[in-house]
Amino acid sequence: MKYVLLIHSSPQPWGHPTGDTVAEHQALPKAERDRLNSDFEKLLSELQANGELLGGEALGDPATSRLYRYSGRPVVTDGPYSESKEHLAGFFLIDVDTPERADAVAQTFAGPGETIELRPIHVF
Repeated sequence: MKYVLLIHSSPQPWGHPTGDTVAEHQALPKAERDRLNSDFEKLLSELQANGELLGGEALGDPATSRLYRYSGRPVVTDGPYSESKEHLAGFFLIDVDTPERADAVAQTFAGPGETIELRPIHVF
């Protein structure tokens, strides 16, 4: 079962890893930040080792994106989103055996000040 983990985070300030830039993460005691970072790195290594991680990328600064919409003709505006306090910061593509495994992965990806969207890949 393939899923995409979409990482939503605050665009101010901009940076990767996103957890290092959000106030909620920075407000945690150093030991807690270190534990969360260690748990995340351990999970990434596990996903890579067992073939569940298919790929992932950090996305560029949302201030550099543009939106393309159609309203009788193509209309281009600055992006990344209209009226949003968060932006899509990056994604990971995983292939796991069960929805429960996908849920477990997403829970580890979710950090303070971030939102993780777990969405199944639609197979045509």
